[in-house]
Amino acid sequence: MQELHVKSLLPVRLDKYLMQQYPALGLGRLNKALRENKIKLNGKKVPLSTRVQNGDLIRIYLLDDQLGLAPAQGPAFLQARAPAEILYENPELLLVNKPAGVAVDGEETDTLLNRVLRRLYEEQRYDPDNLPRLCHRLDTGTSGLVLLAKNAAAEQFLTGLIKEHQLRKTYLCVTFGRPNPPAATLHSFLTKDSYHGIVRVLQEPKSGAKEIITAYDTVAVSGRLALLKVDLITGRTHQIRAHLASIGCPILGDSKYGNNAANRELKLKYQALCAWELAFPKQISEPRFASLAGKKFYSPKPWYYQQILDGTLR
Repeated sequence: MQELHVKSLLPVRLDKYLMQQYPALGLGRLNKALRENKIKLNGKKVPLSTRVQNGDLIRIYLLDDQLGLAPAQGPAFLQARAPAEILYENPELLLVNKPAGVAVDGEETDTLLNRVLRRLYEEQRYDPDNLPRLCHRLDTGTSGLVLLAKNAAAEQFLTGLIKEHQLRKTYLCVTFGRPNPPAATLHSFLTKDSYHGIVRVLQEPKSGAKEIITAYDTVAVSGRLALLKVDLITGRTHQIRAHLASIGCPILGDSKYGNNAANRELKLKYQALCAWELAFPKQISEPRFASLAGKKFYSPKPWYYQQILDGTLR
């Protein structure tokens, strides 16, 4: 956002004044910005024909590059590559679609959280005193639904649902190998290897290991590959990736637990894993969040879904 304090001895049209200040702006972009409510004169939307005068305050909600300015040193989120795709929003939460390859947060500029902040900024809804809060995470290479709370009460409620396993998460993925049987519920144990940044799946309990439960159902097969719908009963680090690999059906594109020769052959850069469905419990006792009871939300189906159904990815 740019703020301009008008300095002019004589009244001048708003459009003329702005194009004098930002020669690269152009009348077309100026009109579009006005239609999108991104130009305010003394806090109000007014026609471009309005005459401004000395002391007036103009706010223009466009990025520096749109105004023909060199990028300013400002909040990192303004340099995120794109605004986030918001799939659902209410006064308590945001549900956004994370692309594969974008980290949820971290030191990089182009994170999902920064994309959310850029989206809010561009829509003039950014409030540095009340930033959205991530309620859970996805691996960088996984796409799909990510839930953010808009306030502390919503964060407590949503993270509570996740901790108590009341928020059902269903994933879509493609495995290299067809699971046998085609549908099953896997029960195992998981330990973390922090030094190598991986997890290991055990079939028997061990000190420090945590129980993992993963249910899968085969939707379709195509040559060596299978399209699965996976219900995450417990939510551990890399659970789906490691659990399916442990039965000989690693996720296609997975460089940690998968078949790298097949990944190179089929030219997959990220794992074919998508957080596709998020289902709220049918009963919610807190009146503030009762409207979410029984609701289900979906991300767009990933590109590989139709290719497996068509048999073009094999």
